[in-house]
Amino acid sequence: MDLFEPVIDRTANLLAHGGEVYYYGPILRTADADLYFDELMSGIDWRRDTAIMFGRKITTKRKVAWYGDAPFQYAYSGVSRTALPWTPALQELKQLIETESGETYNSCLLNLYHDGSEGMAWHSDDEKDLKPTGAIASLSLGAERKFAMKPAEGGDSWSMILAHGSLLIMTGATQDNWRHRLPTTKRVHDPRINLTFRTIVE
Repeated sequence: MDLFEPVIDRTANLLAHGGEVYYYGPILRTADADLYFDELMSGIDWRRDTAIMFGRKITTKRKVAWYGDAPFQYAYSGVSRTALPWTPALQELKQLIETESGETYNSCLLNLYHDGSEGMAWHSDDEKDLKPTGAIASLSLGAERKFAMKPAEGGDSWSMILAHGSLLIMTGATQDNWRHRLPTTKRVHDPRINLTFRTIVE
């Protein structure tokens, strides 16, 4: 990392109301982030994502993977998935993020965006399997992408760029009161991996 990068206040809540979002900036050195990116690209059981929309099953270009402490069943977008056992790299990243955030997590949903043509529409991570008001830790690896949020009841959105190796924490009532998305863009031609560590309640 550049020794002259601006200092990021990781205690500053980025939301004006109704939730808590904290941006830690890069928590990995660039060389380490590169190594984890390469390891996850080749060492994760990536599958095309599927969802039920308007009664039809669709398959996305984006790929996903689901890992955890146990074979948790996790349902979103009308499809249920079973968690795979942690890989060594995911276990290392989980421990690092738990240390950084002071939170604990038992699962991780990974998304692989091959380039800027792939994104995520407005949504909340409010599935019934998740711990209510629990923290969700989002680690970004690879291409820098814009991350946007807006109030669930409507209003202006805001956005920020998530850097390679950076950590964003969403907690409290954020998923009840806010929506977030990853907009598509023609300017990004490289892949990005997003890891969202979370807690499943059985």
